Amino acid sequence: MTIVLFLVMIAAYGFGAFVALLGGRGPIGRWLVAAGAVIGAGAGCAFGAVVIISGQPFTLSIPELLPIAGGLALRLDPLGAFFLVVIGVGAIPAAIYGAGYTKAYENGRASLRLLGVMFNLFLLAMSLVTLADNVLTFLLMWEGMSLTSYFLVITESSEDGTLRAGNWYAAMTHAGLALLLAAFVLLMNGGAGAFADLRSSAGTLSPEARNLIFVLALLGFGSKAGIVPLHVWLPRAHPAAPSHVSALMSGVMIKLGVYGLLRVALDLLGGGPSWWGALVLGLGVASALLGVLYALMEHDLKRLLAYHSVENIGIIFIGLGAGLIFHSSHLMTLAALGFIGGLYHTINHASFKGLLFLGAGSVLHATGTRNMEEMGGLIKRMPWTALFFLVGSAAISALPPLNGFASEWLVFQSLLGGLNLPAPEIALTIPLAVGMLALTSGLAAACFVKAFGISFLAIPRSHEAENAHESPLSMRVGMMILALACVALGLAPFAVVPVLGGVLAGLGGLPDTRPVFTLDLSVHAPAGFAQISPTWIALGLLILLVLVPLVMRFMRVNRKLRVGDTWGCGRIGQTPRMEYTATSFAEPLRRVFAELYRPTKELSIDFHPESKYFVKSIKYSSRITPLFDRVLYDPLLRLVQRISRQVRRIQAGSLHLYLMYVAVILILLLIAARWF
Repeated sequence: MTIVLFLVMIAAYGFGAFVALLGGRGPIGRWLVAAGAVIGAGAGCAFGAVVIISGQPFTLSIPELLPIAGGLALRLDPLGAFFLVVIGVGAIPAAIYGAGYTKAYENGRASLRLLGVMFNLFLLAMSLVTLADNVLTFLLMWEGMSLTSYFLVITESSEDGTLRAGNWYAAMTHAGLALLLAAFVLLMNGGAGAFADLRSSAGTLSPEARNLIFVLALLGFGSKAGIVPLHVWLPRAHPAAPSHVSALMSGVMIKLGVYGLLRVALDLLGGGPSWWGALVLGLGVASALLGVLYALMEHDLKRLLAYHSVENIGIIFIGLGAGLIFHSSHLMTLAALGFIGGLYHTINHASFKGLLFLGAGSVLHATGTRNMEEMGGLIKRMPWTALFFLVGSAAISALPPLNGFASEWLVFQSLLGGLNLPAPEIALTIPLAVGMLALTSGLAAACFVKAFGISFLAIPRSHEAENAHESPLSMRVGMMILALACVALGLAPFAVVPVLGGVLAGLGGLPDTRPVFTLDLSVHAPAGFAQISPTWIALGLLILLVLVPLVMRFMRVNRKLRVGDTWGCGRIGQTPRMEYTATSFAEPLRRVFAELYRPTKELSIDFHPESKYFVKSIKYSSRITPLFDRVLYDPLLRLVQRISRQVRRIQAGSLHLYLMYVAVILILLLIAARWF
């Protein structure tokens, strides 16, 4: 059965790409392209589910296809199968949504052919990353994923900033590839590149080599995941891509960085010293907190969501870091809980972040803008989009009983188990991580009050918002699927968590210890430390909602509709200028964290020509340069430019001079070969 599902997945993605290559225009063409992606993702999702349930890996080797370094080797174990399911969860609604969303590209704004081909090949490459079973196959599929996603990012190449965003993405992803190549070369240690051989030989590596491999892998996979300070491409590239592509990149692609780190650190290397986990935990805390702080200052709705991807990757890394710390201390049950929390948040983030990006795309489709300052009042014109965006906002804010709450609760519980750590210097970091995670959760809730309230409530602030319209049916269906996933994953952690425990069983010596499933539909942390039941929380909220009107009826409260003007500080007529804006909402937090933001402000006042006491206009603008752009990347780029200007001088245009360069280099290489 697995071979059939594998072949259907490959054939469906190939069909979608082929139809797009032929044109893929018009309703039929767009739906055929989407159908290829939907069937391929559905087959991949079923393929992964079968492997997880059966526990039997799928293997396939075709050495003739790549007759070097072991050829094409594929193997799907439960860990890879879980991430294959995550790809399917994000890809199916994105493809359905894209069938309606891409109609706007038929006017020539972008190449519909290139978009359809790269969309299907992107999904295929991501799927094959999870099946790669040797170094060559993994790096080829990884590079295929990077190249196809690059072309998707620059789909709207005529828009301002799109090509620059693509260049940032290409530079960061290929720098990450170089780091991964170095890590795998060290891990191979002159031997074969099959993952089975790497597992068996990892124990013979020196501690210094293992540490270097881990750091290189963390940086290489971290650049794809978007952890701080390697996140700079993410808030540039994700907003530039078409919205259903943004949903896939943010909800799915960056999670393959999480997969790669687990594969190398836990599976191939078998774990390591406690500082590995402490480093991952520290990067996770920094990413979570800085991601949400910069999201709070954003007015661009898609850029705000991109920064929240940095935040949520940080939360996932907090869970992984806790797991690695406990693993190094041989507290395997607590280690499993940390890893389970990270994996649970992985699929949860794929659901609610995909939903939010699709909602933002729906708003962009209706209004033509991503600037929240030009929105407002959309809940009356786009009620379905508003409902789905509200579900996603509540889920990402970790409000019960939705899925974000369930996974963040598990991450919190794994951190609180740090009281059992024998090393006090590591144990002291746990309370700090707990506090930072709690602060991050509160700021995330504030940010999405802003995102939803400024965008959908009050009255329209622009002509485009006033004339907005609801999205086509296909776009609403895509959002509805993910909204239902947010609800289902939130209500059923008692079913999801044991499955995740099985996915991790055996990796790095982890036992098959799973949080207990009981008939009261609750999840119990190890040793009875804590327990929770989002299902009962949801039932309690439902009962409360039913009781409120019953109590009102019992108390004979006047239920007649009363209509009155909104109070407006003494003014009768309400105008958009009286509303909260995104800037004013975030201003208190801008002041609190002024040392981090260090905003540059410009204030210009135009006075009446006859008297300075009468003001004609006031213009205020404020700009924030992110910390790592200001401290790390801007100086680095200036240095590269200076070096490039110096190197440019050797391009004299003289053939004789170039021949001399070649001769000198050859002589130096011969001397080096003779001596070393």
